[in-house]
Amino acid sequence: MEKQYIMALDEGTTGVRAIIFDKSGYVISDCSREFTQIFPTPGWVEHDAEEILEAQIEVARRAISKAKISPGEIRAIGVTNQRETSVIWDRVTGKPIYNAICWQSRQTAEIIEKWVGDGLSEEIRERTGLVIDAYFSASKIPWILDRIPGARQRAEQGELLFGTIDTWLIWNLTGGKSHKTDYSNASRTMLFNIMKMEWDEELCRKMDIPMAILPQVIDSNGDFGVAGASLFGAEIPIRGDAGDQQAALFGQACFKPGMAKNTFGTAGVYVMNTGDKPLFKEGLTTTIAWGINGKVSYALEGVIFISGATIQWLRDEAKIIYTAADTEWYGFMVPDTGGVYLVPAFVGLCAPYWDMYARGMIIGITRGTSRNHLIRAGLEALAYQTKDIINAVIKDGTIEVSELRVDGGAVKNSLLCQFQSDILGIPVIRPQITEMTALGAAYLAGLGSGLWQSMNDIASQWAIDRTFTPEMPSERRDNLYQGWQEAVQLCRGWAKKVKV
Repeated sequence: MEKQYIMALDEGTTGVRAIIFDKSGYVISDCSREFTQIFPTPGWVEHDAEEILEAQIEVARRAISKAKISPGEIRAIGVTNQRETSVIWDRVTGKPIYNAICWQSRQTAEIIEKWVGDGLSEEIRERTGLVIDAYFSASKIPWILDRIPGARQRAEQGELLFGTIDTWLIWNLTGGKSHKTDYSNASRTMLFNIMKMEWDEELCRKMDIPMAILPQVIDSNGDFGVAGASLFGAEIPIRGDAGDQQAALFGQACFKPGMAKNTFGTAGVYVMNTGDKPLFKEGLTTTIAWGINGKVSYALEGVIFISGATIQWLRDEAKIIYTAADTEWYGFMVPDTGGVYLVPAFVGLCAPYWDMYARGMIIGITRGTSRNHLIRAGLEALAYQTKDIINAVIKDGTIEVSELRVDGGAVKNSLLCQFQSDILGIPVIRPQITEMTALGAAYLAGLGSGLWQSMNDIASQWAIDRTFTPEMPSERRDNLYQGWQEAVQLCRGWAKKVKV
């Protein structure tokens, strides 16, 4: 039986997907499901790791059935995941000892403040490439270990395991045989030395994190074990793993230094390939793009905590749209926002501001402000935040950004893509396939399993759907962006100023 299909398991922040691709990179079937968002207290965001696992297995089975193929025709599985979200579980029972703490959550801010006071900021930056923040995995580990009675002692004795969600899925899919992650995910924990390519023993000691709980780190197209036949009807090797943003960069075929993409998912993430040398920029993070066949590529990254999640908020909490697609229709009903800005700092601001205490704000409302203006302001916020990131990239004049490849569910919205091009003043390129995180994971698994022989094979499959070019006069662009910057400054540090 010819094994010509790859199944990507795409575990996101609000839902899971399973997509089956053929050798040409085309989608054969696609199934998805949302999972519960847990908000124990304002600023905290958690997930039920067991629900995520159950949902991921369910959509994978549905995708196989929908594709009308035999499980034995699937050559390999590629995993991609919401990064930084952390799980600690019992090595024997496989049960998590606490909910997964989401990357969005601010509940470990006090631990970060202590580490800042201990003088760890510069050391963390130099060794891990990251800015010290509750966003990353490191502070979530002691928070859980010190909250659950006996957990720290059990961790030190090797009875507990830690992982980001990719590791949690891989461990379960392989029946507990594989406790592994890849370089891209490891580099987002604030514990991995990206210069030495190993867990940093000194940082773990200073953060009081037992190294016995950490997974093995291997290439992104490495051997992560085999998913059991009882799950999908046949044994399927897991041969690809990458954090969602690095997977999207890979799916966009940004294989050369200087090539970049922006993903509009729950978060918005700009990532630029910097080749075999790490590049440092103020306000941005330096990370590992992937490890392929023993060779590591680095990347420069800027993360927006709330991007597509702004649209979810308009739908689920504000209830002023019915579906995410409504934003394009309502947005086109007005020529602009009428001076309204929506800053979606719901869980603080990430790059380039790194303000854990910023909070969301809508400003500029007048008696004439309508629902349509608010919806358009929410949509435009995605583009403004991307401009914040790119301004940090080009600030010192050493790098030029001449175009932007975009992906994620929100880029189906042509109003967003056009405004993004207008506010940046450069072309924005939307590919034919916009679910790049899953495609990137599939490509990695295909490389690992031999379906594709080289990255050149992959690059040849990338195709453009539409290129958006700037239409806005530069003076208007500058005025709009200045208003955005003023709005951002007003929401900075709000949670410290006002106690509710």
